[in-house]
Amino acid sequence: MEDDAPVIYGLEFQARALSAQTAETDAIRFLVGTQSLKFDNQIHIIDFDDENNIINKNVLLHQAGEIWHIGASPADKAVLTTCYNKTCDSRVVSCAAVWRMPSDWETGSHESPDDTAHNPQTLELLCHLNDSAHGNAACVLWEPMGDGKRVISLADNHALLWDLQESSTQAVVSNTATLEGKGQLKFTSGKWSPHHNCSQLATANDTAIRGWDLRTMSQIYCIENAHGQLVRDLDFNPNRQYYLASCGDDCKVKFWDVRNIQEPVKSLEEHSHWVWSVRYNHSHDQLVLTASSDSRLILSNMVSISSEPFGHLVDDEELSEGEDNHQDDKGKEPLKDSVVSTYEEHEDSVYAAEWSSADPWLFASLSYDGRLVINRVPRALKYRILL
Repeated sequence: MEDDAPVIYGLEFQARALSAQTAETDAIRFLVGTQSLKFDNQIHIIDFDDENNIINKNVLLHQAGEIWHIGASPADKAVLTTCYNKTCDSRVVSCAAVWRMPSDWETGSHESPDDTAHNPQTLELLCHLNDSAHGNAACVLWEPMGDGKRVISLADNHALLWDLQESSTQAVVSNTATLEGKGQLKFTSGKWSPHHNCSQLATANDTAIRGWDLRTMSQIYCIENAHGQLVRDLDFNPNRQYYLASCGDDCKVKFWDVRNIQEPVKSLEEHSHWVWSVRYNHSHDQLVLTASSDSRLILSNMVSISSEPFGHLVDDEELSEGEDNHQDDKGKEPLKDSVVSTYEEHEDSVYAAEWSSADPWLFASLSYDGRLVINRVPRALKYRILL
């Protein structure tokens, strides 16, 4: 089989929640959460065997409700969070919880896939992340590279910092921040920065992007009209501490330097409908994935604003001080940005895209019809970056 050929898996349920299993760095594994009103919802554990180019799956029951967001612990492969809807006194409420996979979920399932399909195991509830005073949960963020003991939940106009205790069976709110202003303010998404000792958070609400200092829970910057319409997703450049990517319903993807928020550093307009997801590659930050309701996934090579704009590492300080420090690059143009590939294997809105935590050249995308597609960065580009 062609090395770069996509591998497709159908869930048979609608789905919009996808996460790489962050703590798993050997196996290529993704978690997908379903959205079904009729049946018990499920978490599908998708293992990709890249030698044989096949997918193995395990299914765990998530009976609490339809899953809108899923997050994997950075420290414990068996622990995850979900945000889900449940009906309560004929109102729909969005809740969040921490779960553990049963310890034997891997046993025997590959040999007899039919058995697990008929009697799948159930996720074990560790604790709820609901605080009745603080509204409906939109997403839960794990502390990047953390020990799996701190999470943030965004619920309506509140950001809640939780300490997970007693092996995650207890969650205690240690701090909160509130979005102040007129009207029904509501967080749509957020990202915990891996930089500055993990003391910063970026959030999106309506068309604005805000930065928060988690030590004081105070706002440090606000990009008022970051997008012409709703901001859907954010991601931090893993190698450049001040760089942040955003995407939204104006079909655009924008890149910001949060020290200078007047204008984006770069803007992409390759999608023809809402952009739901933007993700930097964890190792090679010039590689950026975007997923959209135009049913397409786009891989861009944003090399000019990466940590290697001339094809080798340049640190943030050098870049901001102009050309003086790096004589070799004097008069050199940064390499050109380009769209590497447009992936058209989906036939419905692509709600999520994630890079693998085990293989930097591999990524998964998920569309609403329950189709999960696994793709690789084209080999020619991979070798150009490595060599």
